[in-house]
Amino acid sequence: MIYFLSAYADGNITLRDALFVSIKGILIVMIILAVVAVMVQILSKIIRRIRKAAYERADRKAAKKAAEETAQAKAEAANSNASDEVELIGTDEKTAAVIMAIVSDESEIPLERLKFNSIKLVESEDKPI
Repeated sequence: MIYFLSAYADGNITLRDALFVSIKGILIVMIILAVVAVMVQILSKIIRRIRKAAYERADRKAAKKAAEETAQAKAEAANSNASDEVELIGTDEKTAAVIMAIVSDESEIPLERLKFNSIKLVESEDKPI
């Protein structure tokens, strides 16, 4: 293109030649922009696939880890030597059941997730009001 423009170095250029040079320059710019746009699209698809694969691997790892932890927790629960009986000291079963329900409600933890080892009646020296 420089060779083509060097013919007009003396300043004499016709309108037709000026339009041709302008159109040729605009076409070159448009072609380069189109190539860049296509490259951006291709790169974005490649990056999306790489990210998707990474997320899937992370999800599989998390699922595998959760499954292992669940299996381990089940094994520990099965091997547990502790009995499910609650030792009641100085109280009856009805009172113990009410106490366990209140603790579960106040702590907002389901009763099946709580473990009570013992419930002991404590005598208070203060007189109730």
